[in-house]
Amino acid sequence: MQDKPNPPSTQGYAEQAEVLIPQYEAIPFVKRHEAELHLLPKAPSRILDIGAGTGVDAAWFAEQGHSVVAVEPTAEFRTAAMRLHPSPLIEWLDDVLPGLDGVLSRGQRFDVIMLSAVWMHLDEAERRAGMPRLVSLLAPGGLILLSLRHGPVPAGRRMFEVSGEETMELARQHGLKAVLNTQTGSLQPGNVAADVTWTRLGFRQES
Repeated sequence: MQDKPNPPSTQGYAEQAEVLIPQYEAIPFVKRHEAELHLLPKAPSRILDIGAGTGVDAAWFAEQGHSVVAVEPTAEFRTAAMRLHPSPLIEWLDDVLPGLDGVLSRGQRFDVIMLSAVWMHLDEAERRAGMPRLVSLLAPGGLILLSLRHGPVPAGRRMFEVSGEETMELARQHGLKAVLNTQTGSLQPGNVAADVTWTRLGFRQES
C-alpha cells in the first residue's frame, strides 16, 4: 500500500527529519512550556497532542499519568517518536488539521489540546476550518494551548505570520476565552540567532 502524500502544512519536515529530530529532543518539556505549566491539570487527564513531532510533549504527559492521543502526520517523526518514547499511555495517530477526521471519528473529548508550533503552518482558510473542530473535541472546562512562531521562515517550509490577536479573535468567535497570552524567546540556537520569538496562548470555553 502506497503512503499517502504529506499534507501541505508539513512541507519540509520529512526531508529535514534527520536534522530536526535531535534538535527537538534536546529541549525538555518543562523548559519549552514553562509559560503554560501552571495551567496544566494535576490529576490524570485526557490529552490530545496535535503535531506531536518526536513525542517529547506526549512522553512528559504520559510520565505524569495522563493518557495521550498523539497526532503526527509526518511518518518520519511518528516512527521516531514511537521508538524514542514508548508508553502504554500514548496512542499514535496519522491525522492532520484542519480536518482531524481520524480524531473526530473516535468520539472522544479531551481535557487538554496541545498545538505546539503547529497553528502557523495553516493558511487562513485552514485556521478558520480548524478552530471549530478543536472546540468540538474539548471536554467541559478543557484547555487549548497553542504557540505561534514569529521570524524568518526556514528554507523549504510552509509557514504564515499569524498574530496572537487574530488567533484570539477567531477563538472568541467559537466561544473560547483567552487565559494565557505571553511572548517568549526561542530556545533552539539557530532560532535564537535568527531572532525568532513565540506567542503562547491558552483558551478555555466561556462559562
